[in-house]
Amino acid sequence: MTATRTEDRYPTRTATETGLLPRTDPVVWQGAVDGPIDPATLESYDEKGFLTVDGLLSPDEVLAYRQELAQMRADDAVRADERTIIEKKSNDVRSIFDVHRTNEMIAALAADDRVAGRARQILGSDVYVHQSRVNFMPSFTGTGFYWHSDFETWHAEDGMPLMRAVSISIALTDNHPYNGGLMLMPGAHRTFVPCVGETPDEHYKESLKEQEIGVPSRTHLTALAAEHGIEQFTGAAGSALMFDCNSMHGSGSNITPFARSNIFLVFNSVENVLTEPFAAAKPRPDFAASRDFAPVGQS
Repeated sequence: MTATRTEDRYPTRTATETGLLPRTDPVVWQGAVDGPIDPATLESYDEKGFLTVDGLLSPDEVLAYRQELAQMRADDAVRADERTIIEKKSNDVRSIFDVHRTNEMIAALAADDRVAGRARQILGSDVYVHQSRVNFMPSFTGTGFYWHSDFETWHAEDGMPLMRAVSISIALTDNHPYNGGLMLMPGAHRTFVPCVGETPDEHYKESLKEQEIGVPSRTHLTALAAEHGIEQFTGAAGSALMFDCNSMHGSGSNITPFARSNIFLVFNSVENVLTEPFAAAKPRPDFAASRDFAPVGQS
């Protein structure tokens, strides 16, 4: 099911570079029930566009999920599936998508109040899983991802109308400052960056490996970095990073011996369901942008 397309507040994929646009949506939405996030942390999230959670998973849970991911990664059928993304150069598994529907442990995690409860609190409504995946950053050969706003892609290619989604990256390995951890520009989530370039057909087949369309210009990135600076997520295995859908973020390559892996869940408000894409001929496949809007967890 797809909702009727609404007014385009955030035009992108333009023929020529255009100016930055102010965000017109809240960051923390009204109407949320009580949740695990304390008021001071929620206020900081509103200001910066992200928050961290130490010890979201216990050491025993981390070990269990690591074992589960190792089995998935070694499964030849999983590797051959379209939902598995392979590194362009090293041929290593980069990401496995749709894991909240193919793996019972991750499905339970997505519905856990430690996760879904925080998403509901930020988005002010029931939530559903827009996208899920497990990510691997191999030692020595793991490649990074260029600066981008997820919302720009979700708006252009999936038809997400408003900035009412939140991602959580749950670390299953230690995130050091030197092994390709995620970098974010605090406060840049209040600015939408239109990107240049028409969306190619079946763009997801290349963009999930290396995105070239839907990335900000160096001019815009330089201006945002000068205004907001850059912070990096670091933390022990079991910690988590939650960030707004319009956070400007990216990661460098991992040339260290210390591999990284994480579970990545995206929650969208049930009041912000997908329409037709705003800047693509047709939507991405369901494994990249779910059109099953059934709420998860308990509100």
